[in-house]
Amino acid sequence: MTVLDGAARRNLFLLACCQAIGQAGNTLMFAATALSVVTFYHNRDLATLPVTLQHLGIMIAVFPAAALMQRMGRRFGFRVGSIFGMVGGAVVALGLYTATFALMCLGGLILGYAVASLQMYRFAAVELVPDSYRAKAISWVTAGGVVAGIIGPSIVRFSHDQMLPLYLATYLALIGIHAIVFTIMGFIKFPPMQEATVKADGTAVVPPRPLLEIASQPRFIAAVISGMVAFGIMSFLMSASPLAIVACGLPHTEAHWVIFMHVMGMFVPSFFTGNLITRYGTTNVMFWGIALLLLGVVAALAGNHEWHFRIALTLNGVGWNFLFIGATNLVTTCYRPNERGKAQALNDFLVFGTTAAASFLAGFLHEHFGWVPLNWASIPLLLVAVLAVTWLRFQRQPAKAAV
Repeated sequence: MTVLDGAARRNLFLLACCQAIGQAGNTLMFAATALSVVTFYHNRDLATLPVTLQHLGIMIAVFPAAALMQRMGRRFGFRVGSIFGMVGGAVVALGLYTATFALMCLGGLILGYAVASLQMYRFAAVELVPDSYRAKAISWVTAGGVVAGIIGPSIVRFSHDQMLPLYLATYLALIGIHAIVFTIMGFIKFPPMQEATVKADGTAVVPPRPLLEIASQPRFIAAVISGMVAFGIMSFLMSASPLAIVACGLPHTEAHWVIFMHVMGMFVPSFFTGNLITRYGTTNVMFWGIALLLLGVVAALAGNHEWHFRIALTLNGVGWNFLFIGATNLVTTCYRPNERGKAQALNDFLVFGTTAAASFLAGFLHEHFGWVPLNWASIPLLLVAVLAVTWLRFQRQPAKAAV
């Protein structure tokens, strides 16, 4: 295996730092939004609307953000994302300060561009290392979520009552988070996104294929379906779990503990998921992820005591990690360098569109049907992922497209 040089390690470490800090801002939004909205807005049913609009913003932003990076480079594109993060945080803070719900929703929509850029860090990580380190690079950068899961809620706990109205200081801290990412990003050296029109030997570079041709590859289809299932089930059950915990008569503090265990389950395995993929193969690890998600559902169906929720949501997080990192690794083998912008954008549009729908529906479906039917409904989705990855194994696996 090729040895990773010092410059590559440094760039990867700084990108992981950006992931940790930027993802902390995303975690902060989830932790603070509903609680801040209900301090002035009478309709509690819409308390999470700014976060839902953030998901919508991600869907709207992925194609322009990817196109900008393809044309101007990763560093420029990521720093534009940080600017959107600072502006979005300021608009949310202004909306809270003036008790204007529409402004908070607008701020959430603007923050969607920042989060769309943040989600592309995992693809940028691949470009910083040799091919043999691809899975490890994705895994290491994703591991920044461990730190984010600690920093984000900690900022909320410390800042929520430091200024009036409540949570104003939290959103001002969000501006600072994106300013820090903007600064660190300036020290990362990314390879150029634009490909030359000729190779070093004078032969012409193969022109980019139409997006439909890229998207019709079995590997791409299997990867996108797996990513959609991983994020859809994770978001679906995670969003509904606090409601289910309280509905079962458990204290609110139990919901906080369960979500913490879930977030740790999502990101702690990233320290070794890349090694598992390198040793056992991408599809094997994806199958393990599906199995762990299924075990999480079984644990949830087994009862409604504290440890049923803790085990279920922890297994859900680990299963998401294996399936999603495996799917991301698979996506990176489906396109040439001059095709990566549109291919990555399509993947994220579909994956995070699923996330938006799942998080929006979770509360409504739990309210009308309950926790147990939600878990039963996850099993057919897992079966879809099993069929997709199994189908992939029967396809001829060509080498990664060359330039």
